[in-house]
Amino acid sequence: MTIEALHLISIIGFTLDTSGKVLVAYTTMQVHYRFWQEHKVDERVFREMRHERRIAILGIALMVLGFVLQLPAKLNGTLF
Repeated sequence: MTIEALHLISIIGFTLDTSGKVLVAYTTMQVHYRFWQEHKVDERVFREMRHERRIAILGIALMVLGFVLQLPAKLNGTLF
């Protein structure tokens, strides 16, 4: 296998890894949202779910930001 092929495989793996993490986080957020809509929850539980949602959104944003920051190095052939 050539260096270029290995580099391409690395970029594809990196992209799929980040995409998978974002999808898992998004799915978890959607489950919480559906639970909140379909079940009666008291104010304490609702506040906790809202807090968890904010943290999940921050986590997704950090994963995407990390991807964007690392992608140029991966595209230029610098593998860390």
